[in-house]
Amino acid sequence: MKFSATIKALGLTAAVALAPMTASGAQAAGTLTTAVAIDPGSWDPIDTFLVDWSSAANNIFDGLTARGADMKLKPGLATSWEFLDNNSRIRFKLRQNVKFHNGEPFNAEAVKFTFDRLLGEEGRKGPQQSNYNSIDHVEVVDDSTVDFVMKQPDPVLLTKLAGYGGMIVPPKYIQEKGDAYFNMNPVGTGPFKFAEYTPKVSLTLEAFPEHWGGAPKLDKVVTRFISEANTQVAELQAGRIDVATLIPFGLAPTVEKSPNLSLISITGPTVVALRLNTKEGITKDVNVRKALIMGIDRDAIIKAVLLGHAKPIASFQSDLSFGYDPSMKPLPFDLAKAKQMLQQAKVPAGAPVRIDFRGNDATFREVAQAAAGFLQALGLKPSLQPHEPPVLLNDIIPNGKTGEAWHNAWGGWTFDYDNTAYLMYHSGEKWNPYDNDPKLNALLEKQRTMYDVKEREKVLQEIARYVADQALEIPLYNQNTLYGVNKRVKNFDAPSDRRFRFTETTVE
Repeated sequence: MKFSATIKALGLTAAVALAPMTASGAQAAGTLTTAVAIDPGSWDPIDTFLVDWSSAANNIFDGLTARGADMKLKPGLATSWEFLDNNSRIRFKLRQNVKFHNGEPFNAEAVKFTFDRLLGEEGRKGPQQSNYNSIDHVEVVDDSTVDFVMKQPDPVLLTKLAGYGGMIVPPKYIQEKGDAYFNMNPVGTGPFKFAEYTPKVSLTLEAFPEHWGGAPKLDKVVTRFISEANTQVAELQAGRIDVATLIPFGLAPTVEKSPNLSLISITGPTVVALRLNTKEGITKDVNVRKALIMGIDRDAIIKAVLLGHAKPIASFQSDLSFGYDPSMKPLPFDLAKAKQMLQQAKVPAGAPVRIDFRGNDATFREVAQAAAGFLQALGLKPSLQPHEPPVLLNDIIPNGKTGEAWHNAWGGWTFDYDNTAYLMYHSGEKWNPYDNDPKLNALLEKQRTMYDVKEREKVLQEIARYVADQALEIPLYNQNTLYGVNKRVKNFDAPSDRRFRFTETTVE
């Protein structure tokens, strides 16, 4: 099957009708309206891992550390930190004269309460506790100083403290109102405070002028929950939202050509691969796995399906990731060589290759169809098996029920290869149903004990090279983060991880 025929079969030339831009839907000055796909259902930092939570709640809460769109770690509610007692204790000096939105003071007791809660019974109900299990407990030294007493080293902890579960919450407010009330009526120390929440519809935040970093320039931020990408684009064109976070690749040119809109396409954290079954079938053979990699033209897929809004990868991480090795290059597309390798491995003509994937991912369905075309050109018999995401993610993959290949898309807001590699490749992990490699396990465990940045980076790069040599996956691409933005929005600092911070943003 020729690739051009495959692409034609995908229907990439289909046009989508969109609503025209109208002035009638414009927002009032001083109000910025964004759209995200999912309503998290709770605004408590320990209740979620969803990026769409952080797109809004990153404006409500602060962490001890902070990380902006420039990816650099900087002081947040802690002004400084130091490692003591052979790195078994981390001492944080806290910012003074900071208030929560309800007037409650931020201090060492608030930090201790936050982490006692996160590491205790309430935190056990949510998905964030496991990210912080390296912490044994938090000790109050004085009103503006706390010590994190560590069970084990955690070289990624300072980054984790800049988001999600580590965000600082108000003790008195939660104790008086209860967890259920806090879920729906959040209070933090961030630049915007909670105003109104209508589940499945929208969240409205108002400026908090007393924020320690200075008053935000906007009056309000409204986050609307719109799950359909085409609807987000139509609302953007109609002027009813200012920032859209779901831009289908096929509609990127439409947004780009709209006179009142800008398309922002930047390197993001999301990488996409076809993981391979190393235990059964033809993919048990490492040389067959390498042949499959060389038999799929990833550059052609990026160009035709993703319209160039991605880049090829050699390992399962973006070039923004700590641990990325710029010297690594993807195996080249070489159909003739791949066929030869399959013959040498005595793979019979028409051998089956089943690809399991998330059935709701329209873009990846096109990618999978294109990949299947290449596998068919290798003389194999590919088949595509869509699944409901919960079934694929909670049953098919962790229980080792996949075919020869399966769809794996992974983000990782920490931009640290550990948070991908350990979960993907260490034996016993949910996302690694087939491998138990002592050498790889040892490397993964070794880097988790290291605070020396340069030495740890070397080990992470060694892990990436080893995984590539074992061909545990077909690395496909690093997907760009796309935004559609109304041109009336100014000083919008587009973050790769969609964790917005609107302190300096304005609208005209």
